[in-house]
Amino acid sequence: MTAEAPTQHLDAVVIGGGQAGLAIGYLLAQQGLRFTILEAAGEPAAAWRTRWDSLKLFTSVRYDSLPGLTFPGAPDSYPGRDDVVAYLTDYAQRFELPVEFNSRVRSVRSRDGGFLVELADRTYAADQVVVATGPFQVPFTPAMAAELSTEVVQLHSSEYRSPGGLPAGPVLVVGGGNTGYQIAAELAQSRQVDLAVGARQAPLPQRILGRDLFRYLEATGLMRKTVTSRIGQRLKDNETLVGSSPRGARKQGIRMRTRAIGARSSTVTFADGSEIAVDAIVWATGFRLDHSFVESPVFDDRGQVNHERGVTATQGLYFLGLPWQHTRGSALLGWVKDDAQYIAQRIHVLARTRATASAHPALSGLPPR
Repeated sequence: MTAEAPTQHLDAVVIGGGQAGLAIGYLLAQQGLRFTILEAAGEPAAAWRTRWDSLKLFTSVRYDSLPGLTFPGAPDSYPGRDDVVAYLTDYAQRFELPVEFNSRVRSVRSRDGGFLVELADRTYAADQVVVATGPFQVPFTPAMAAELSTEVVQLHSSEYRSPGGLPAGPVLVVGGGNTGYQIAAELAQSRQVDLAVGARQAPLPQRILGRDLFRYLEATGLMRKTVTSRIGQRLKDNETLVGSSPRGARKQGIRMRTRAIGARSSTVTFADGSEIAVDAIVWATGFRLDHSFVESPVFDDRGQVNHERGVTATQGLYFLGLPWQHTRGSALLGWVKDDAQYIAQRIHVLARTRATASAHPALSGLPPR
């Protein structure tokens, strides 16, 4: 199959079958559009399945729902990894969303006012495309990792499952976000743990006066502050710690370290000049986005998407689920629906405009489809 012979012509193609892709899929189904959701993995909720066994969301059930289906459980409880996997799996099945698994997209490019979406074995023509591949795409490990001896066991946080997957001795966790603190806290129950934190994050308690933190963030409007606002500009490049803090980590016996700046053999050096010998490291150093398959002039010189709330300058091309796409919640399970609804409305308007153009070309400047 080649890009010159599309398998099927659709109103829309959604790339990515995680929470963002499912949310927009539900809304497109409500519109009655002909669309598909292409998921590279072989099963639902793939990104969540690769997280560690004991993961707990820092948002309560009250704030974890996608459009059309309430997340099950007590509103003030905090779901685990398997709860999220079950919910997303049920969501896709319940609404009979057209998710195609084992469908990695090789390229998206413009053609004839629409797009060609090319896979290894087939190609779709689509009027509109939503890239909803989420924030957990390519695990990032610092270059210094290559300087360590092969005898040092190294795992990225996406590979870590439980303490049993590491040697019994001391462990260094590198990364001061929520992931790093959660993994360090679990490991500290069975061994000595050092936690290297590069930049201080603002720690917030998970509950205040018995109420979930996000009830206050919603009530004060902070969750709705946009990326272009003054406070959004200050917060967008800094992860907020929820339910964790350096002080709390020390109480659990975790030794706090400054930024890891170098490694050699089995030794890691920190910004304050100290160093330790390590047997094992968990790199909780995050992920990088990879949109290299999108062949469209919508990226800046750093490879970041140029967009306004997910809408690009290329008509009909959208991104969904990016960190701080519009607000702090854009990449979070319970808030991605806000951007999804916005983009779904844009898709609806363009689809209607093009339908009118096809029926009455003289009424529109758009080319007939």
